[in-house]
Amino acid sequence: MDRPQLPLNALRAFEAAARHLSLTRAGLELCVSQAAVSHQVNALEQRLGVPLFRRLPRGLALTDEGAALVPVLAESFDRISAVLDRYAGGRMREVLTLGVVGTFATGWLLPRLPDFAAAHPFVDLRMLTNNNRVDLAGEGLDYAIRFGDGAWRGADADRLMTAPLTPMCAPGIAQRLSQPGDLAGELLLRSYRPDEWPLWFETQRTPCPPLHGPMFDSSVTTAAAAAAGSGVALLPARMFEHALDQGRLVRPFAHEIETGAYWLTRLKTRKPSEAMRAFREWLIASCAELPPFGA
Repeated sequence: MDRPQLPLNALRAFEAAARHLSLTRAGLELCVSQAAVSHQVNALEQRLGVPLFRRLPRGLALTDEGAALVPVLAESFDRISAVLDRYAGGRMREVLTLGVVGTFATGWLLPRLPDFAAAHPFVDLRMLTNNNRVDLAGEGLDYAIRFGDGAWRGADADRLMTAPLTPMCAPGIAQRLSQPGDLAGELLLRSYRPDEWPLWFETQRTPCPPLHGPMFDSSVTTAAAAAAGSGVALLPARMFEHALDQGRLVRPFAHEIETGAYWLTRLKTRKPSEAMRAFREWLIASCAELPPFGA
């Protein structure tokens, strides 16, 4: 069945006049004369068989019929504009929704995103940060970058990089630390993973002191607390190179422990789009080019 031909020019003229409540200002926006806008609105009213405006001595007022039509047109024009905006370089832009653990986002990904955007301008990236608790299906994510062992039910995972943990603290605290046992006299900042500090002390053949310091759900906030002098934190040094370079954080001991890695994950049932394939290839290649930390 043939669709009726929409009077698009008339609808656009009416929508502009309704926003401004002025035929003159609508004409200025549309780069046509006031008379042309009036003609289009009159033609639309004749076609619909109802008045859309009440003409007042100083401007316009919408009728009930006109007020009912305005939000429908505004939403429709906004959706058309949004679709047209998704074209770049002669091709359709694709939305890619990415969930990222905050530490990886701030410590590695964000500084490199301009390179990805320059190489793949058709990808419209939407990024959501989290504290490593993520629901791919429930949050409607194409990908999630998270920390762990790579074993997540129903998900495919590509290993990106390891992120060994090492004690880090403010310079003033570091001056008091010459051997692992000295940590017993400091406040040890903790994550929600209770085995990290015991494992680090075990590898140093040093008894782990009682753990009673503040607990954080994000390495980013833990690092901020450590830099402020609140205590000593176990952190992935690779993700805080900038703070180390600036001297806001110090590594009093070189020893590290590995408790997992960063992975790019997606639902097995999620068929990769072209945007997803482009991001995956770029991310894996970028991580593969990383020099050894500290080199």
